[in-house]
Formats: sequence, structure tokens, C-alpha cells
Amino acid sequence: MSQSLKRNLILALVLIGLAVLGRLLPHAWNATPMVAVSLLAGYALPRKWAVAVPLISMLVADFSLGFYHVPVMLTVYASFAAVAFIGSWVKQVRPERLLVASLASSTLFFLATNFAVWASGTWYPKTWAGLALAYELGLPFFRNMALGDLIFTGVLFATHVILFKYVGHLNNIRNLVKQIN
Repeated sequence: MSQSLKRNLILALVLIGLAVLGRLLPHAWNATPMVAVSLLAGYALPRKWAVAVPLISMLVADFSLGFYHVPVMLTVYASFAAVAFIGSWVKQVRPERLLVASLASSTLFFLATNFAVWASGTWYPKTWAGLALAYELGLPFFRNMALGDLIFTGVLFATHVILFKYVGHLNNIRNLVKQIN
């Protein structure tokens, strides 16, 4: 197994584990590491892997939590897959890029999933006022998600950068020792 494949597999499994745990452990409504995991997957993994990470994470967690209204569930899954594409836009780990990516991801998720709830459910009238009400009642969840996403994204990307540099330095030292011997 190549070094690159091994690194991608390990990172994907760690991210899936973090996302599943984040959904299963007690947390404030909508404050999970799903967006941060999806963004980092998009940033650090090949495209197919990046999209697979949030989809597998959601599926594994939903086996435990239970499945829900299919149109909304598909919108949730698609939103996280789209967030992985936003993660590929990050290119450089810089605070302003992470801020924009995190807030754009939270906003995308909020707009898409609240629209799906309005369009496919019976909770809201199928009028502009009903759509506005769906978005209005979703605002407390959006606040929690946006704050959680900012925090989780910062921590996850910082950890990735620190570990990547640390592991890179260890590999350089290891290669230097091999050359000396």
C-alpha cells in the first residue's frame, strides 16, 4: 500500500470516527463536527474520498440514531457532500478562508434543509409566508450550527496542520537518520 493511500485511508477513517462520535455524543442542537469534517475532507483528500467521508459518517450515525423523512435526509446528505466541495476551495489554511468556508457551509445547509422541510413536509403552508416561517423557526438551530462549525473547523484544521507538520518533521528526521546509517 502506497504512503499516500495509507495516509488518505487513515485520515478518512479518523474523520469518519470524529463525525460519528460528534453526532452520537450529547451536543447542542446542530452543533456537531460534520461541517468541519466535510471541509477538512474536501481540503485534504481526493475528491471521491472527500465526498464519501461525510456520506459514510451520516449513514453510520443514522443507523444508530434512526432514519427520517427521505427528502429531508437526502438534502442533509447532499448538503454535507457539497460542503466537501467547498473544502476543496480552501487550498491554503488561512483564517479568512476557513471563516468564509465555514459560514458558507452553515448557510448552505440552513437554506437547503429548511427549504426541504418546507417543500416536502406538512408543518408549513406552501406559501412564501410558510417558507419564511420555516426559515425563521430554523434560526436558533442555524446559530448553534454556525458557532459550532466555526469552533470545530478551527480546531480540526489547526490540529491537522500541527500534526501534518509534526509528522513531516518526523519523516525528515527518519530519512536523515537512514542516510547517516
